[in-house]
Amino acid sequence: MSLEIGVVGCSRNMGFDENKECGDGAEVSKAHEDNNAGDVVSDEKITREMSDVSIVATEDEEEEETEGKIDLGPQYTLKEQLEKDKDDESLRKWKEQLLGSVDLNSIGEVLEPEVKILTLTIKSPGREDILLPIPEGGKVHGNWFSLKEGSPYRLQFTFQVNNNIVSGLKYTNTVWKTGIKVDSSKEMLGTFSPQAETYTHEMPEETTPSGIFARGSYSARSRFVDDDNKCYLEINYSFDIRKDW
Repeated sequence: MSLEIGVVGCSRNMGFDENKECGDGAEVSKAHEDNNAGDVVSDEKITREMSDVSIVATEDEEEEETEGKIDLGPQYTLKEQLEKDKDDESLRKWKEQLLGSVDLNSIGEVLEPEVKILTLTIKSPGREDILLPIPEGGKVHGNWFSLKEGSPYRLQFTFQVNNNIVSGLKYTNTVWKTGIKVDSSKEMLGTFSPQAETYTHEMPEETTPSGIFARGSYSARSRFVDDDNKCYLEINYSFDIRKDW
């Protein structure tokens, strides 16, 4: 999972024959200038190709940011939603079931939902759970955690929803090694109503890669976003995959 970029060195042996006339020397000089011009063209070509790759990478990242974004139209408070759909019995019952025992009077008239990610935990069979502290500002200083190669694990997190219904909440994660993207995943969590109790979600089990090329340091970015592409938490961090715990 690494890419090695090598630069091929080119050496030129430029000898001068004493029996040759000055005109031949001029031809050698001209040939040297032509070769240098060719190097400049080659360098420009490489620069253009690298720029094109950078542009493609940037466009891919922009597509990831906007992928799946849905225009849901104007937002309404919970009271307004129930009032608006009171004549649609099936929709009204669905929302009442979704809201459960929510006290509408205690919620108020807030349009924007609020999602607070409370805990992030890595669970691996036979090991103590790794409780990850959620950093302020989403930036982790230093290594956040380490995992053993070839180990099964699950990510579990708890969160709380306030104010309004959050629609299409999802978790995305992108991983890089030596600056190259090696993994990208997305998990749809669902639609949640505001409530005093916390929600708990556990991701499907995964297994860390193994082998000499899999071990080492990685950088990653995790995000919690909804259908409006509103981000509730973004964490940028680094982690290690090691031979042993």
